[in-house]
Amino acid sequence: MLLKHDHKYFVIRIMTTFFGLFLIVFCLPALALAQTDANSTPTDKAAGSGISNPLIEQRADPWCMRHTDGFYYFTATVPAYDRIELRRASTIAGLATAEAKVIWRKHEKGPMSYHIWAPEIHHINGKWYIYFAAGRAEDIWAIRIYVLECSASNPLEGEWVEKGQLKTNWESFSLDATTFEHRGVRYLVWAQKDPKIQGNTNLYIAKMDTPWSITGEQVMITKPEYPWEQILFWVNEGPAALIRNGRVFISYSASGTNHNYCMGLLTADEDADLLDAKSWQKSPVPVFKSCPANSQYGPGHNSFTIAEDGKTDLLVYHARNYKDIVGDPLHNPDRHTRVQILHWKPDGTPSFGEPVLDGPLPK
Repeated sequence: MLLKHDHKYFVIRIMTTFFGLFLIVFCLPALALAQTDANSTPTDKAAGSGISNPLIEQRADPWCMRHTDGFYYFTATVPAYDRIELRRASTIAGLATAEAKVIWRKHEKGPMSYHIWAPEIHHINGKWYIYFAAGRAEDIWAIRIYVLECSASNPLEGEWVEKGQLKTNWESFSLDATTFEHRGVRYLVWAQKDPKIQGNTNLYIAKMDTPWSITGEQVMITKPEYPWEQILFWVNEGPAALIRNGRVFISYSASGTNHNYCMGLLTADEDADLLDAKSWQKSPVPVFKSCPANSQYGPGHNSFTIAEDGKTDLLVYHARNYKDIVGDPLHNPDRHTRVQILHWKPDGTPSFGEPVLDGPLPK
């Protein structure tokens, strides 16, 4: 009997030891990995993870923002110039396959009935706003700025209400409105023609008293003055603001919308009076332009957003991957949305680099 008990005890010891080794080798690492996955969030992902360029084909003037709900919201000019779409995704890469929800369509006539351009979405005082440019079917170049409002938490599901034209100090060709808040003051920056001076559009800034109106005098902060801003058309347009490193940066685009299209940069100290034109310093050279070596042409009309890691700045812009365009560039649909990392110089100013190659975003 004693030998039998010893044998059973020996077998039990062997089985217990084997089971313990199984737990250590196989189960514990799996549990640790599961715990890591459970604790991970989008901010744990590497900057630019999964992004491949172009991100979205045939979407120009891209606007992308990351909201406090953790989602990215995206809108851009549709080639038909007839509607406004919104996309939403938890990652930048996810925007490529996200549903493009049509939230508004152009009118048949009158205001907002032609050339629906460059929508931007912003969240202000608990509501969503879209700023866009539009002409009239009866006068297609009577381009003005208009505003839509949505009270829903999810702007893809809520009702959008027309707030009408955003009036500037005078009536003329105007477009590409963007807005930002700095030290408790909300500003509007946009492109507009001044009939009194040479050129197509300049950039202006003004304070806002509501999300659909400005107050006080508008101030010109840049006009096309360098040769690279005057090719085909004398244009400064597509402003986008970024506040970093004690400064307020405003990027913008210049010249006609072919391969000569490029980006400039304005800089103001964060303590400066942003409504004083003298507060803004302008780069004498373009900061982002065509790169034949990478087959990227006419980069511009950008926006800025933040990567999933919560700290890496991203540049969102459009460009074509070929140079020669048949016909009017305005009717060419191949300005594609692209994304790349925005780097920073030791002096705290942005380093835009060159438009990257098509394909997966370089690490």
